[in-house]
Amino acid sequence: MSEENVMKNKFKQGYAAIFYEQWPPLVGGLLLGLFSILIVAWSRPWGIVGGIRNWADWLFYGIGLYPERPENPFLFSSSIMDIGFLLGTFGSALLAKEFALRLAPPLEMAKGFGGGVLMGLGSALAIGCNVGAFYTPLINLSANGFAMMVGLIIGAFLGLKYLLWELEKFPPKSTFVPPAKAGERGFDWKTVQPILGALVLIGLVVWAYVYAGRAYTEIGGLLLFGAVFGIILQRCRFCYVRAFRDPFMTGEAAIAKAITISIIIGSIGVGVLKWTGFKAESLYVIPSFWWGSLVGGLIFGVGMVIAGGCGSGTLWRVGEGQLKLWAALFTFGTVNSLTVSFLRSTGWRQKLGRAVFLPDTFGWGGSLILIALVLLLWYLIVTWNEETNKFTVGL
Repeated sequence: MSEENVMKNKFKQGYAAIFYEQWPPLVGGLLLGLFSILIVAWSRPWGIVGGIRNWADWLFYGIGLYPERPENPFLFSSSIMDIGFLLGTFGSALLAKEFALRLAPPLEMAKGFGGGVLMGLGSALAIGCNVGAFYTPLINLSANGFAMMVGLIIGAFLGLKYLLWELEKFPPKSTFVPPAKAGERGFDWKTVQPILGALVLIGLVVWAYVYAGRAYTEIGGLLLFGAVFGIILQRCRFCYVRAFRDPFMTGEAAIAKAITISIIIGSIGVGVLKWTGFKAESLYVIPSFWWGSLVGGLIFGVGMVIAGGCGSGTLWRVGEGQLKLWAALFTFGTVNSLTVSFLRSTGWRQKLGRAVFLPDTFGWGGSLILIALVLLLWYLIVTWNEETNKFTVGL
């Protein structure tokens, strides 16, 4: 075999390993933990719901419901991270030849809308979704992450019980679609998807470069960080629904274990950044402890199981073309926007709880040990359940 063919085969093997094969969940967890530290060092923590709410705010402003002009979505940090996340996911899906507009059955579309409503309401009460009220706060040593975790566990269990009831009352009807014969499908556009995907990712880099040239270097960096998070989650099929639902549904706990390791790594890194004074101690310490996070997490947990995607999981599935999650994204954003507007106008936003920075109570070392112990306990429980299926209710 010629050197040219050897190089070509090596390139194909490497490309397949990165874009065709699913990355192990643990790899995703480690990468999430690492980049969660880096994004804080660069600018601010990773979040999801703030950007989605910003898009809904613009919708309501455009139709005259909101009198005040929202933040520019192309300069608002939360929005630009979500834009980068969506485009990164879209580019990754194209490179893997996985993008396709997928229309779900009517009942599933309805569940997308309904699940999005619950996610919007829950994230407004918790002041964040699975990322902004659970994952990122714990990394930033905020106590509300623990309350949100409990709420998500309870909510995921209740959501799964609903799915069991639905399956019993409305069993799915199987349909047979005969495969197309050779030559009947016409042009297969998947052959050009990798080229389009490469152009999307190159475009993201160029866009960030343009931001830098106009003195918006920080925003350009957040755009690229969002894209990296989107690529990681899409390639690992990483969704927090699976972390909280699957231990009860199938016993499978790979994502749950990956998230625990990710948070422990991230909390150590961000803890060092705060301890040294590089970042403010109050950064992303959310004032929703305890009832806002607990009740919001419960409602959000039910919604994400019904919709089939959490905050981040909804976004990367939207980037793959799953229309059910497009429906969930619409109601998620609009209901969150309306609920937050109501909570602010009535003063209830300040009554959701208080901000509790763990080192103020347990010290720096004690806080990291507490986070590690709680998450390692969850790790041991889901690992034990993986072997025994004691908590599995099944479908």
